[in-house]
Amino acid sequence: MKTFMSFVVALGLAGAIILQPLGAAAADKSILIGFTASQTGKLNVEATRQINGLNLWVEQVNQAGGIKLPDGTHVKVQTKYYDDESNKERVQELYTRLISSDKADFLISPYSSGLADAAAVMAQQYNKIMITTGASSDSIFKKGYTLVYMTYTPASRYLTGALDVLLKLDPAAKKIAIIHENDKFSTDVVTALKKYAEDKGMEVPMFEGYDSGATDFAPFINKIPKGVDGVMGGGHFADTTTFARQFYEKKVPAKMLALLVAPPEPKFAELGDACIGVIGPSQWEPFATYSPEAAKAEKVEWFGPTVQDFLKLYSAKYGKEEPSYHSAGGYAAGLILQKGIEAAGSLDTDKVQAAIDKEDMYTFYGRIKFNTTPNLHGLQDGHEMIYIQWRKDKQGKPEKIAVWPASAASAAPVLRKVE
Repeated sequence: MKTFMSFVVALGLAGAIILQPLGAAAADKSILIGFTASQTGKLNVEATRQINGLNLWVEQVNQAGGIKLPDGTHVKVQTKYYDDESNKERVQELYTRLISSDKADFLISPYSSGLADAAAVMAQQYNKIMITTGASSDSIFKKGYTLVYMTYTPASRYLTGALDVLLKLDPAAKKIAIIHENDKFSTDVVTALKKYAEDKGMEVPMFEGYDSGATDFAPFINKIPKGVDGVMGGGHFADTTTFARQFYEKKVPAKMLALLVAPPEPKFAELGDACIGVIGPSQWEPFATYSPEAAKAEKVEWFGPTVQDFLKLYSAKYGKEEPSYHSAGGYAAGLILQKGIEAAGSLDTDKVQAAIDKEDMYTFYGRIKFNTTPNLHGLQDGHEMIYIQWRKDKQGKPEKIAVWPASAASAAPVLRKVE
């Protein structure tokens, strides 16, 4: 396994983080990246992981001397952020402060589509490039924005793969129930899922939403129709975890339970037996197989650390905490901006925008490429989901594995068992 240093040496010309020679001059420019993060409120778990990934990128860039421009200039990165309290009403106020008072040069979105949607308005209004991470609602990118770029796979493709898994395991499956949080992201996901299911000739006899912050899901679980093959939906970490536990306790006989956001998080294992068999879509996993060699085979540029190097760096900074896809997304957002600045050879908004528009690269996080049509500008076109499923390891403890697509799977998916 090559070290981060050898990676830098081998791939420096391809845009990797560049280490300065000993005695090199200090960076003669700096940029301020502004964002909000839910340090409190219901989105705290996911948002904290996202901050961890972004902060790691900042640290690595600065330790390497800064973002290197073609003329030899090094640009150090500084950040400024505020707690948005998981509150949409706070976001526009705080992004206005970041832009007008703090003079942020570039922006990163808060976690969640609802909060990112509010921030995107300010980014476009004030002519600031914003990389969204932790936000995947397609609808954000249907508003004519030209400066907002998505890191995640769009919400419309979040759970469609889970339905593909169900039909592969049970071609006779005919019905699914959809139960979801009534928020922007979750609603976008399940609306696309419902259409996808119906286009495949399946029935959706239950399509219901619950309020954000809900903790009692019995009224919804009790209404699941008999004969349903799969139950899909959920929302964010807190509600989805509680839903999974109550679903297990009620011994619902569905062959599949596929839920948003929570299953890929390492903390989901704390549910014990209630997590076994649950499938979840993930933007990235530590066992992802993306590599410079695979990128070369597809004739796509590689940029940044390898998966193995990212894991080493993350472990060195955060100890035993395993990075989730939220962590990886935070780091990847930094890489997107870094690549845009390097390719532009400038900090000018128009030039960096033009460079990001042209990005097509592989990273430890997967492929990155943007839609540049007027109606969907900035939507992520390159990145694909990985589906995980919780199983029991040899010691009987919960273990997370990749099951779909086949190219990324470490084991085949299985149908859920109810005892």
